[in-house]
Amino acid sequence: MQKTMAKKSHLTKTQLEQLKKHLLIDRDKLLKTIDNLKAQDPFNDPDYINDNAAIDTDVREQIGHDTVEAETKTLKRKIRLIEKALKKIDLDTYGFDEKTGKPIPFDRLSIVPEAKYTIETERKLVK
Repeated sequence: MQKTMAKKSHLTKTQLEQLKKHLLIDRDKLLKTIDNLKAQDPFNDPDYINDNAAIDTDVREQIGHDTVEAETKTLKRKIRLIEKALKKIDLDTYGFDEKTGKPIPFDRLSIVPEAKYTIETERKLVK
Protein backbone atom coordinates (compact mmCIF):
# COMPACT_ATOMS: atom_id res chain seq x y z
CA MET A 1 0.00 0.00 0.00
CA GLN A 2 1.41 3.36 -1.02
CA LYS A 3 1.69 6.22 1.45
CA THR A 4 -0.52 9.10 0.37
CA MET A 5 -0.10 11.34 3.43
CA ALA A 6 2.54 13.55 1.83
CA LYS A 7 0.58 14.05 -1.37
CA LYS A 8 -1.58 17.08 -1.83
CA SER A 9 -5.07 16.17 -2.91
CA HIS A 10 -5.77 16.56 -6.61
CA LEU A 11 -9.42 17.17 -5.76
CA THR A 12 -10.84 20.59 -5.03
CA LYS A 13 -12.63 21.34 -1.78
CA THR A 14 -15.92 21.51 -3.71
CA GLN A 15 -15.27 18.12 -5.32
CA LEU A 16 -14.45 16.58 -1.93
CA GLU A 17 -17.61 18.01 -0.40
CA GLN A 18 -19.67 16.71 -3.30
CA LEU A 19 -18.14 13.23 -3.04
CA LYS A 20 -18.56 13.15 0.74
CA LYS A 21 -22.23 14.09 0.38
CA HIS A 22 -22.66 11.34 -2.23
CA LEU A 23 -21.01 8.81 0.11
CA LEU A 24 -23.21 9.81 3.05
CA ILE A 25 -26.37 9.56 0.95
CA ASP A 26 -25.31 6.15 -0.40
CA ARG A 27 -24.56 4.89 3.12
CA ASP A 28 -27.95 6.06 4.40
CA LYS A 29 -29.74 4.36 1.49
CA LEU A 30 -27.88 1.11 2.12
CA LEU A 31 -28.70 1.20 5.84
CA LYS A 32 -32.40 1.72 5.03
CA THR A 33 -32.28 -1.14 2.52
CA ILE A 34 -30.78 -3.41 5.20
CA ASP A 35 -33.57 -2.44 7.61
CA ASN A 36 -36.18 -3.20 4.94
CA LEU A 37 -34.57 -6.56 4.17
CA LYS A 38 -34.50 -7.52 7.85
CA ALA A 39 -38.18 -6.64 8.14
CA GLN A 40 -38.87 -9.07 5.28
CA ASP A 41 -36.83 -11.88 6.85
CA PRO A 42 -39.27 -14.69 7.69
CA PHE A 43 -37.13 -15.60 10.72
CA ASN A 44 -37.90 -12.19 12.27
CA ASP A 45 -41.60 -12.99 12.34
CA PRO A 46 -42.55 -13.45 16.03
CA ASP A 47 -44.90 -16.28 15.04
CA TYR A 48 -42.11 -18.16 13.24
CA ILE A 49 -40.93 -20.01 16.38
CA ASN A 50 -44.40 -21.35 17.13
CA ASP A 51 -45.22 -22.04 13.50
CA ASN A 52 -45.64 -25.70 12.63
CA ALA A 53 -45.77 -25.09 8.91
CA ALA A 54 -45.54 -27.70 6.23
CA ILE A 55 -42.08 -28.67 5.02
CA ASP A 56 -42.45 -26.70 1.77
CA THR A 57 -43.25 -23.56 3.77
CA ASP A 58 -40.23 -24.15 5.99
CA VAL A 59 -38.03 -24.51 2.92
CA ARG A 60 -39.41 -21.27 1.44
CA GLU A 61 -38.81 -19.49 4.74
CA GLN A 62 -35.25 -20.83 4.93
CA ILE A 63 -34.55 -19.71 1.36
CA GLY A 64 -36.07 -16.30 2.13
CA HIS A 65 -33.88 -15.98 5.23
CA ASP A 66 -30.74 -17.07 3.36
CA THR A 67 -31.46 -14.56 0.60
CA VAL A 68 -31.87 -11.73 3.13
CA GLU A 69 -28.64 -12.76 4.86
CA ALA A 70 -26.68 -12.84 1.59
CA GLU A 71 -28.01 -9.48 0.42
CA THR A 72 -27.36 -7.93 3.83
CA LYS A 73 -23.79 -9.21 3.83
CA THR A 74 -23.16 -7.66 0.41
CA LEU A 75 -24.66 -4.32 1.48
CA LYS A 76 -22.62 -4.29 4.70
CA ARG A 77 -19.45 -4.86 2.68
CA LYS A 78 -20.29 -1.82 0.55
CA ILE A 79 -21.02 0.22 3.69
CA ARG A 80 -17.55 -0.67 5.02
CA LEU A 81 -16.01 0.60 1.76
CA ILE A 82 -18.00 3.82 2.05
CA GLU A 83 -16.97 4.32 5.68
CA LYS A 84 -13.35 3.74 4.73
CA ALA A 85 -13.66 6.37 1.99
CA LEU A 86 -15.25 8.83 4.44
CA LYS A 87 -12.39 8.27 6.88
CA LYS A 88 -9.88 8.89 4.08
CA ILE A 89 -11.61 12.19 3.29
CA ASP A 90 -11.22 13.20 6.94
CA LEU A 91 -7.53 12.18 6.88
CA ASP A 92 -6.85 13.96 3.55
CA THR A 93 -5.79 10.66 1.95
CA TYR A 94 -8.88 10.19 -0.22
CA GLY A 95 -8.72 9.81 -3.97
CA PHE A 96 -5.43 7.96 -4.31
CA ASP A 97 -4.97 4.45 -5.66
CA GLU A 98 -4.20 2.16 -2.70
CA LYS A 99 -1.79 0.08 -4.77
CA THR A 100 0.09 2.66 -6.85
CA GLY A 101 -0.53 5.92 -5.00
CA LYS A 102 -1.65 7.57 -8.25
CA PRO A 103 -4.60 9.97 -8.12
CA ILE A 104 -7.96 8.44 -8.94
CA PRO A 105 -9.67 10.73 -11.47
CA PHE A 106 -12.66 12.73 -10.23
CA ASP A 107 -14.81 11.28 -13.03
CA ARG A 108 -14.27 7.78 -11.63
CA LEU A 109 -14.85 8.88 -8.05
CA SER A 110 -18.06 10.65 -9.01
CA ILE A 111 -19.39 7.33 -10.34
CA VAL A 112 -17.82 5.06 -7.69
CA PRO A 113 -16.95 7.36 -4.77
CA GLU A 114 -15.73 4.42 -2.66
CA ALA A 115 -13.23 3.37 -5.36
CA LYS A 116 -9.88 2.22 -3.96
CA TYR A 117 -8.08 1.94 -7.29
CA THR A 118 -7.76 3.60 -10.67
CA ILE A 119 -9.39 1.74 -13.53
CA GLU A 120 -5.96 0.58 -14.72
CA THR A 121 -5.09 -0.96 -11.35
CA GLU A 122 -8.54 -2.50 -11.01
CA ARG A 123 -8.14 -4.19 -14.40
CA LYS A 124 -4.79 -5.66 -13.38
CA LEU A 125 -6.21 -6.94 -10.09
CA VAL A 126 -9.13 -8.79 -11.71
CA LYS A 127 -6.94 -10.61 -14.23
